[in-house]
Amino acid sequence: MGRATHLFWRISGVILGILVILLSGAWGALALWYQFPGPPTAKTVAVVVWALLALVAIVALIMGRRKISLLYVGAFAVLLLWWVNIAPRNDRLWADDVAQTTRAEIDPGTPDIVRLTQVRNFDWRSETDYTPRWEARTYDLSRLSSVDLALSYWASPSIAHTLVSFGFEGGDHVTFSVEIRKEKGEDFSEIGGFFKEFELSLIAADERDIIRLRTNVRKEDVYLYRIGLTPQAMRSLFLAYAAKANSLADTPRWYNTITANCTTIVYEMVKHIVPGLPLDTRLLFSGYLPEYIKDVGGLVPGHSLEELRRTGRIADRAIAADRDPRFSQAIRTGMID
Repeated sequence: MGRATHLFWRISGVILGILVILLSGAWGALALWYQFPGPPTAKTVAVVVWALLALVAIVALIMGRRKISLLYVGAFAVLLLWWVNIAPRNDRLWADDVAQTTRAEIDPGTPDIVRLTQVRNFDWRSETDYTPRWEARTYDLSRLSSVDLALSYWASPSIAHTLVSFGFEGGDHVTFSVEIRKEKGEDFSEIGGFFKEFELSLIAADERDIIRLRTNVRKEDVYLYRIGLTPQAMRSLFLAYAAKANSLADTPRWYNTITANCTTIVYEMVKHIVPGLPLDTRLLFSGYLPEYIKDVGGLVPGHSLEELRRTGRIADRAIAADRDPRFSQAIRTGMID
C-alpha cells in the first residue's frame, strides 16, 4: 500500500508539473510574441527557443531529472522580471485618431468651468479618408443637463463598445470614450490586449465625430440610453472623466481586455459616485450592460428594456442626419428621456 501511494503521488506530481509548464510555457510564448523587440523573425526565434526550453523541462520532469526542470523555473523567473519592467509609454508613433490626449483645465476660482484641450472633431469620409481636427472647448457644469450611455455593436450581441455622452443646456454634447491607443498600422487584438499590446486612451470628442464614425462610416449598430443621475452625480462623473484624462496624459496605463477596458474603467469611476454598485459578469460582456444598469435602477423608470432599446437605436437617424449641425438632436428624436 505504501509503495502504491508513493507511486500515485509521484505520478500526480509529474502530471501537475507538466500542466504548470504547459500553462506557463503558453503564457511565456504569447508574452514573447507580443513584446519581444524586433521584427516577426526575431519574435519567432524567441518563441521557438522558449517552447524548446519548456519541452526539455517536461521531458526532464518525466525522467526524474528535477535539477534540469529547475532551470526552466529560473528561466521563467527571468521572463517575469523582464515582463514586469515593460512600462507603458506616451511617446510612440500613434495612429491619427489617438495621436493626442485629452486634458482638462479647471480654474479653482470658477470650478464650474472646465476647459478640455485636444477634443477630437474629425470629419470622417471613410476610415482611411478624414480631415483631422483637435479643438479646445469650454463647458459650464452648471448647465449640464443629461448623461447618455452609448453602446456600439459590430459583431456579437454580447460585446459592445461603451461611450458616455454629456449634454448641456443649449444642445452642446461631448462624448468620452476609453479606447486602445493604437500605433500607426496597428490593429486591435483581443489576445494582444492581455499582453501589454496597447496603452489606454481617453478620448473626448464631438458626437459628429465619434458617434457618426461608428454609425455612418463603420456601419455599427449604436444605441443610446438616458442614465438617471442627479445633477451632482452628473457633475461628479464629468469631473471624474476630466481627472482620468489628466491621469492618463501624465501617467500612461496599459489596456487590458478584461480588467482595464472601455467598460471597467467607467465602472471604476461610477462606483465612487454611486456607492454599492455590484460587480457583475455583464461588466465584462458589455453588450448586456443595459440589463445591468436597469437592474440597479439607472435607466428611465416606467419603461421596459425592450422599449428603451427600440427607441434608443440611433443608426438610421444618424445616417439620415449625417453632417447636420444638429446631429446630436437628430439622433435623440424619439428617444425616451
